[in-house]
Amino acid sequence: MSVRQLSEVAVGDTIGPVTIPVTRDTLVAYANASGDQNPIHQNEAFARSVGLPDVIAHGMWTMGAAGTVVSDWVGDAGRVVQYGTRFTQPVVVPSSGSEIVVQGVVKSLDAESSLATVELTTTCDGVKVLGRCLAVVRLD
Repeated sequence: MSVRQLSEVAVGDTIGPVTIPVTRDTLVAYANASGDQNPIHQNEAFARSVGLPDVIAHGMWTMGAAGTVVSDWVGDAGRVVQYGTRFTQPVVVPSSGSEIVVQGVVKSLDAESSLATVELTTTCDGVKVLGRCLAVVRLD
């Protein structure tokens, strides 16, 4: 994998769209890895009993999946120096599975520090699920 260089990037450059599938098996694996065994992520009856439309993905899984798109684009996860978002809507995962779509745009470049700010848009079924999603990456 090659690391993206500052000379290869311009303000307005786009990333994606990248479609990432999410299944109930994905959620079980994430729950086991993270220790977050909240039943809203695995048990449909429980999720519905607390007012959710179905099982929902872990917010941190969604954030991580979107972050992976940026780290893949820049060529090295270690080059992501800052990353943050707000959770705006849950990712509903019916028994048939779902998917998120991640797109990005380079909003600014700082040639002196070799940093780029990338704004990400993450949706599920056309609904934005992450808001104010920004990553700062080092390009050198």
